[in-house]
Parts: sequence; structure tokens; C-alpha cells
Amino acid sequence: MTLLLLLPLLLLTLHTAVNARLLRRPHRGATTGERVAVLLPLRDEAARVTPCLRSLLAQRGVPDLTVHVLDDGSTDGTADVVRALAGDRVRLHTGAPLPAGWLGKPHACHQLAGLAGDVDVLVLVDADVVLAPDAVAGAVDLLRRSGTGLLSPYPKIVGSGRLVQPLLQWSWLTFLPLRGMERSPRPSLAAAGGQWLVLDRAAYLRAGGHAAVRTEILEDIALARAVKRSGCRIALADGSRLATCRMYDSWRELADGYAKSLWASFGSAAGAAAVVVLLLLLYVLPPLALPIAPGTALLAYLLGVTGRLITARATGGRALPDALAHPLSVVLFAVLIARSFHRRRRNRLSWRGRPIRSEIAE
Repeated sequence: MTLLLLLPLLLLTLHTAVNARLLRRPHRGATTGERVAVLLPLRDEAARVTPCLRSLLAQRGVPDLTVHVLDDGSTDGTADVVRALAGDRVRLHTGAPLPAGWLGKPHACHQLAGLAGDVDVLVLVDADVVLAPDAVAGAVDLLRRSGTGLLSPYPKIVGSGRLVQPLLQWSWLTFLPLRGMERSPRPSLAAAGGQWLVLDRAAYLRAGGHAAVRTEILEDIALARAVKRSGCRIALADGSRLATCRMYDSWRELADGYAKSLWASFGSAAGAAAVVVLLLLLYVLPPLALPIAPGTALLAYLLGVTGRLITARATGGRALPDALAHPLSVVLFAVLIARSFHRRRRNRLSWRGRPIRSEIAE
């Protein structure tokens, strides 16, 4: 183990630290006079929508705020839960049947955007997100201060998956130049998290809205790229002080969720294999090499751990002992990637009871 391994690890860890320093954050206590519509697509979310909806009803600092909820063919009484909790304080809509050539979430969001009417800002949230009372106002304020058409404030991830979930934030803090992404017009240089998105409505329409990403598994990243293609800028932000997201309650849920979409994060199976090999060499090989080259291997391992510690501190995650298990996290991530590609080849992709057809996913 030589400088050929230590140098890239050092540079990546320094890059993580720089990104953490530059990471945008919404202000607490912000206000906005803009017309804002919160869009909440729901499909079989009766058991988890209540905290999300209560947090939306508690928003402050946005006098002209409407909340639109779409029941997308739920079979578990989701609409009844919304009515009982919110009454006429939200606008509950019944989703249209899923047309050919569309995936479920893009279609639900497309409908909601059309139902929102003539507003200035669209705020998309998932049912597993709980917002602080000033979260919407803070995010809209940051959207305007950053001069972007799309802002992705990443919430604090809670619940199952402490070994794997932090890799989401770690990956873009480590490998993505945040300010370069904002300045670059290249659509390929884009990232976003669909749990919480804030969009200038004019930029959204110019980009073609969700109709432009109707077949995309990762519709959040595809929408960010569409916004870039239309000539607008995008930005990532740390939203951990203003939002939490409980994506999964068990390892099985996490594995199924990752299987649905992880394959789409890579251009091809060959591209995924190259990424996996690189991650294994950088972050898994060092602890395995401790008996052979203890000094160098320990330093390499500690550089990887340091990157995780920086990420946790910057994004509200738990630093220890999670960061110490970073090599194991990378191994589990590699297994999930392989499982996702395997299920895609077997045409076994589905979510919320809907099969994801390979011909659409291509």
C-alpha cells in the first residue's frame, strides 16, 4: 500500500471538508411573502403520513401557503387519515389512473403541480418527511438567495439503515464539487434528493416539469438535470436542522427501496462495477491490509473514517460509532448495488404494489 492509495484518500477527505464548509443551509426564522404551494403525493401512507401532515399544517412565515395532497390509488385508507387530520385546511385530490408510459411518482407530482395553480414556488415533500415550523419559509428564502431554479435541502435521515443511509450524504460531499455543480451548465453534473425539493415554478415549467421525467426511476435527479438543460441553476443544501426523513423502518424495507432504484444511479452495469471496485480499493482494502502494512493501512482507514465524521457533523448524522464501520458500510452498499441489478435483470422491480416495467425504466 503506497502513496497511490493514500494520496487520493487524502484529496477526497479534504474535498469532503471543503464541501462541508461551503454547504448551504436554510436560515431559521425566515419569512417570505411569495405564493407557495406544498405538494404531497401519497400512496398507501396511512400509517406514516400523520407526522408529515401535522408539520405542514404548523408552517409559519409563509402567509400565502397552500397544501395540496394527492391520494394516488391508495388501498389502506390514506385519504381518510388526511381528511380526519386536516379537514378543509388542505386540498385533497384523487389521483387519475396511471397512464401508459409513466411511472407512479412523476405522474402524481405532475398532477399536483397542475393543481397548485398560479403560485411562485413549488415545495415537494414525501410522506416520511417531518418539517420544522419554519422549514418552508427557510427553504424558499434560500432558493432566492442562491439564485437557483431548484434547491434540494437534504433532511436528516433517521430510522433503519445507519450503516448504509449516511452514504447518501457522504457520496455527494466526497465526490461532487458542490459549487462547481452550481456554476456548471452540464446536466450530467447534478444531484438532488426527492424527499424535499423546492422549485421556482417558472423554472419548473421551463424545464418541462415532471412530464419531462415521466419514465425516470430517479425522477429527482432527472428533474434537476432538466432544470439545468433549461438554463437554470440548481443547488444542494443541508436541511438537517429543519427536516427529518424516516425513509425505512427495517432492513428489508431499505433493501427493497434500494433495489428499486439503485441500478439507475449508474450509466450501466460496467459503470457500477467500476465504482464498486474503486470504493472497495479505497475504503475496504486498508483494514484488510493491516497485518501486511499496519502503518500505511491504518492511516488509509482513518482517512476514510474522517470523511464520514465530517459528513456526519455537517449533515446532522450520528458520528460514532457509525463512522468506524465505514468499510462495512461500503461492502453493504456494494451488495445492495448487485442486488438491484440482479432484480432488474429478472424484471422484478416494483414499488408500492406497482411493477416497474423494464421498457419504461430503460
